[in-house]
Amino acid sequence: MILVTGATGNVGSEVVRRLAVDGAPVRALARHPDAVAVPDGAVEVVAGDLSRPETLDDALAGVEALFLLGGFATMADVLDRAAKAAVRRVVLLTSRCVIGGRPDNAITGMWMESEAVLERSGLPGTVLRPAGFQSNALRWSDQLGAGDVVRAPWGDVPIAAIDPADIAAVAAVALRSGDYEGQALTLSGPEALSARQQLAVVAEVLGRPLRFESQPDDEARKAMADAMPESFVDAQFRFFSDGEYDDSGVVDTVERVTGRPAGTLRAWVDAHRAALPGG
Repeated sequence: MILVTGATGNVGSEVVRRLAVDGAPVRALARHPDAVAVPDGAVEVVAGDLSRPETLDDALAGVEALFLLGGFATMADVLDRAAKAAVRRVVLLTSRCVIGGRPDNAITGMWMESEAVLERSGLPGTVLRPAGFQSNALRWSDQLGAGDVVRAPWGDVPIAAIDPADIAAVAAVALRSGDYEGQALTLSGPEALSARQQLAVVAEVLGRPLRFESQPDDEARKAMADAMPESFVDAQFRFFSDGEYDDSGVVDTVERVTGRPAGTLRAWVDAHRAALPGG
């Protein structure tokens, strides 16, 4: 049995779907099981809360492999319970910002600590370090619904964004095989595009005359502060204004692990056009 935590998230939901399609025994963990959309009978859905590790014992029973998103305070307790339940393999999702990153950056430090917690647990593990997600295009949904102009910061910073489904495909392989135990796999999409270029792809696929406008730093900070802690806002500015993190590198890990190339942003937008206003 494979337990997937965060089963309603961008990546966790795709991991559940990939494993179900492959016919693997999969159990999806969510705080609100009714929110998990899975094929009838293909997935066992269970309730549990990673912030309350005592709620996980039933979910961990009989589990051989665990998919886990790091960055939460009780991770050490969760892994301790996983070890006691005889879980044999963990696949941990972090970020490639840890590569050469600075631990005093709140986001980088969070992922570094998550990887360290896994190592201290003694459980065999594989770490996945992806680039930014292609699904981050959904952050423009409100603006796309209001008109044809998107205002955002860092319009010319290239990111080799990856389809969450490709992360899931790699995770599914690592969860079912010991071939990647003890490794950290860096993941990216097939091309590096700036936010301005990403919006141009969205515009072409949706057939809309979309236009990108650079957002001033003070305006961007205010908007971001409504969605995340101030330390994370500062971390983002360090990444992309100060140049602390280069997320533009393209790697072929998805193809090497899964046997097929990583999907393009154009393909992601086309597959998810219903989620974008005007699609």
